[in-house]
Amino acid sequence: MSRYAIITPIRNEEAHIEATIASVRRQTIQPVEWVIVDDGSTDRTAEIIDRCAAELPWVRVVHRPDRGFRKSGGGVVEAFYDGYNHLACGDWEFLVKLDGDLSFAEDYFERCFEHFRSEPKLGIGGGDIYHNVNGELRIEKNPKFHVRGATKIYRRGCWQAIGGLWPGPGWDTIDEVKANMLGWKTLGFEEIQLVHHRYTGSADGLFRDCMKHGLVWYICGYHPLFAFASCLYRLGRKPYVAGSVGMCCGFLKGYFTRTPRIDSRGRDGLLRALD
Repeated sequence: MSRYAIITPIRNEEAHIEATIASVRRQTIQPVEWVIVDDGSTDRTAEIIDRCAAELPWVRVVHRPDRGFRKSGGGVVEAFYDGYNHLACGDWEFLVKLDGDLSFAEDYFERCFEHFRSEPKLGIGGGDIYHNVNGELRIEKNPKFHVRGATKIYRRGCWQAIGGLWPGPGWDTIDEVKANMLGWKTLGFEEIQLVHHRYTGSADGLFRDCMKHGLVWYICGYHPLFAFASCLYRLGRKPYVAGSVGMCCGFLKGYFTRTPRIDSRGRDGLLRALD
């Protein structure tokens, strides 16, 4: 249970990708293949990953043309699937979606796989995200069942059952909804740390990231009262007020644009909405 392939979609990560490369190459259990997808970077990212591929035989690089902007949500899934389609290894047991701005210990994957070994129905897992705030590591709080999109490990059976990733905002929540409804467990490993070198959503701006979260609530079928209560709770967290307004706007945007959403009435409706 240690054959795993990694796919890393990145764009303009010259400041952080070398730290991620160093973390992967020193793993006690190394991947059978690592596909790094350069999603049209305009900095030195392409040069850095090309050099990595020349040094490590299990690293492959895919270069995508620059679309001229950062496409939130759907863009990372497009780049991920470009890497997925270039995988040469067909007998992997685990598929990893890994961001290019993370650092982690040399036994990170070894410890993650211990969780999968001990729980056969664990379909999606990954370590908890930490941020360096004034020299102190602070956890990014999330529900225990939620695994951040920056570090997703999919068991092959679960990956096949959910049919891959939703090609838009909310993909890293919808995959877990589908997995749970099909009988798989999802879990963030709180004792296993990864350091995220920039805050989640900071590339798009915190307000736009909050709007994206509100839209995800709509797509996942959250009740308006739950969304409203969540916005009230969010008032006490940075960015104060603006974060709650952004989430509310994102939720309402789903209504006004008639964004496709999950049918919460049952498993069949869920699968029809996502397939």
